[in-house]
Amino acid sequence: MSLLLMIGFVSNIFSQTTNSEIMTTSNAKSGNYSYATVPTQFVEAKGIKFAYRSYGKEGDIPVIYFNHLTANLDNCDPRIMDAIAAERQIISFDYRGVGLTTGEQGTSIPDMAKDAIAFIHALGYKQVDIVAFSMGGFITQELLLVEPTLVRKIILAGTGPRGGEGVSDVVGLTYKDIFKGILTFRDPKFYLFFTQNKVGKEAARNFLKRLKERTVNRDKKVKLSVLKKQLKAIETWGHETPADLSVFKHPVLVANGDHDRMVPTPNSYDLARRFTNSEIVIYTDSGHGGIFQYHEEFLKKAIPFLTK
Repeated sequence: MSLLLMIGFVSNIFSQTTNSEIMTTSNAKSGNYSYATVPTQFVEAKGIKFAYRSYGKEGDIPVIYFNHLTANLDNCDPRIMDAIAAERQIISFDYRGVGLTTGEQGTSIPDMAKDAIAFIHALGYKQVDIVAFSMGGFITQELLLVEPTLVRKIILAGTGPRGGEGVSDVVGLTYKDIFKGILTFRDPKFYLFFTQNKVGKEAARNFLKRLKERTVNRDKKVKLSVLKKQLKAIETWGHETPADLSVFKHPVLVANGDHDRMVPTPNSYDLARRFTNSEIVIYTDSGHGGIFQYHEEFLKKAIPFLTK
């Protein structure tokens, strides 16, 4: 198999999608949905048609979920999404050029942040809470620099500050584990998100199984070009000068596993120190996907944080 074919093959693995018809609606209400059944909606901003899913206990301030590298709508952990939806309205969305969202993938983390701001404004919200994982945490920090009053509370998981230790190394690590996934016929997240001991492997299997609970109306596959552009954006961001996050007074909850290989765990401690109103929780014997491995424990911390 040629290198190009191998990368194309893994692009399909990474996205975890099906070719089922996509359910779309422009006026879906929260209803009695789970993340496996909530319909996909669309809203236009900046000439981009953003795909998103919204459900849960409606209120003035929703929770927006910012997802990870190469993630489409089907890459949100339904256990976390459903638990938050029981208490708050939660909204996930595809970044520009990802999944069913139109346009070309943004070439920088600040560009992605500006897109996110436009998306939130297009939904009509003046303030939101954010739960961000991995690259989503990078985007959230850039969003704060542009429009800090748009955000009330923030959860940053598996992420780190701009210019953080090892952030720019994610490119090589990602490709390494992608090819490992090809050779072992596994989703790369099995290696990227979890430790490779017995506990971590079991957590990986359970997590990947949960991502398949939505069996119909799944999102569109993520293109190979998205992977390349997002990795380039992360590499650039990882080499840039750290931002002054001390100026922000927002309540911030930082979470990670104690063996994160993608965004090394010391970055979580660094990130928590940079914010003036933060707390941190680190899960033992877990990696980048610590909040997925310990989703029950994470929710016991996250739900009160988001509802108090």
